[in-house]
Amino acid sequence: MSELIQVKQTVPTVDEMPNLVYYQTIEGDHAVELTLSMLVPRTVDLKPAVLYLPGGGFTAANHNKYIQMRTALAQAGYVVAAAEYRVVPDKFPKIVTDGKHALSYLYQHADTYHIDTNRIAVIGDSAGGYLAQFLGTTSQTAHFLPTDVTKAQTQVKAVVSMYGFCDLLTIGSGLNEPFHESTTSTEALLVNGPSFMSDTANSITADKPKAQAASPVSYVTAQVPPFLIMHGNADRIVSPAQASEMVTALKAHQADVQQVTIDQAGHGTWEWYQPEIINRVITWLNQKLGRAL
Repeated sequence: MSELIQVKQTVPTVDEMPNLVYYQTIEGDHAVELTLSMLVPRTVDLKPAVLYLPGGGFTAANHNKYIQMRTALAQAGYVVAAAEYRVVPDKFPKIVTDGKHALSYLYQHADTYHIDTNRIAVIGDSAGGYLAQFLGTTSQTAHFLPTDVTKAQTQVKAVVSMYGFCDLLTIGSGLNEPFHESTTSTEALLVNGPSFMSDTANSITADKPKAQAASPVSYVTAQVPPFLIMHGNADRIVSPAQASEMVTALKAHQADVQQVTIDQAGHGTWEWYQPEIINRVITWLNQKLGRAL
């Protein structure tokens, strides 16, 4: 017996375009090639876009992770780019300039992907949340602007940070986790670099102005885009106080910010992959960017 199923379209067809090179350069005797992957709803209408920046503790940037969030965003009508970026042993600010190059790629290829360049958001988790915050606080400014990127190509209209951090000096605040004070903590290596020929080993707090210059909270102004700051109250790797610190700084400049605390959630734990969290992010983006579908 055959079965007839009638289907009503409720989500768009989504095409995947994996591992596209968004930036190439030569450093010393080696080539640098950075890639991103695209999820593109198959419609000709102009669509909002989201640049996803993965976490990885400054040691990895697996842009193919968090497929639940990226797929849900694409099915909601967003063009979704997920970009890798340089990590330790590469030093700050390469992580930020890489993020700006990824943003620039979306602007340069807006016609190809039918992107509405007035509706581009950034989202990241952990170190990716740190980078998303940086792209938000330095949106359309000269801060860390690559020579081949214009200010207009770094415009961000909304920022979502999930268990990210805003201040390298206080990542471990209240956690009693001594690894953050180590000279080999990844935030210390990001700022100071690894030792070669000379000893650069210092904790992140050894040069406070240097750490502050590498912290997105230092660049908050009244011109920043809307922020959604999400953190779990059971996080033992990045202090939940990071969320409150960034929210306080944003509110001091009368910025549009919303703080969401996930009860009992840790750092990248299962809670972050559930529909309640994913739908909360999409709802907020729809409010700030205009509903995608």
